[in-house]
Amino acid sequence: MPFVLGSGSPRRLELLAQIGVVPDAVRPPDIDETPLARELPRPYSSRMAREKAQAVAAKPGDIVLCADTTVALGRRIFGKPEDAAEAASFLIALAGRRHRVITAIAVRRDDKLWERDVVTTVKMKRLSDDELNAYLASEDWKGKAGAYAIQGPAGAFVPWIQGSFTGVVGLPLAETATLLRSAGYPLP
Repeated sequence: MPFVLGSGSPRRLELLAQIGVVPDAVRPPDIDETPLARELPRPYSSRMAREKAQAVAAKPGDIVLCADTTVALGRRIFGKPEDAAEAASFLIALAGRRHRVITAIAVRRDDKLWERDVVTTVKMKRLSDDELNAYLASEDWKGKAGAYAIQGPAGAFVPWIQGSFTGVVGLPLAETATLLRSAGYPLP
């Protein structure tokens, strides 16, 4: 059964491999990811996953998996920073506080769509100027929602999470496996 990953994220490929899933094709969708006016983080993430799943070209019977990971502090959505200054502002806002990481998953097969979102609470420690500057210089923040990846050097900034570690990385595996099975994908 053809399986299409609608994501350009190497982390999502690695996570799928952990459960024995290798996509037949990888087709990152090209959609506008701008939040709507006053859109809250959780509905935003769910909308993004759905829109990505609908945007990926697929043949009849193909299973398409898309996801969206959003970092949120209260009602504020932290996307991927444009530059080091924006990354610094994100990290300064998150440091010393708890925030949420929402990963929404959408699996599409023909006209049917299966959806789920997973919310994980993450606490980031206070960052010294040296820690912040060294992390910014590493450029690990590039292309990462909220300007960090828990599985990289920024993992040293996270003393505590409540929820799904793989959801924070970008694809909650237990929920993904359930959705893939629901769509008829034969998991090993």
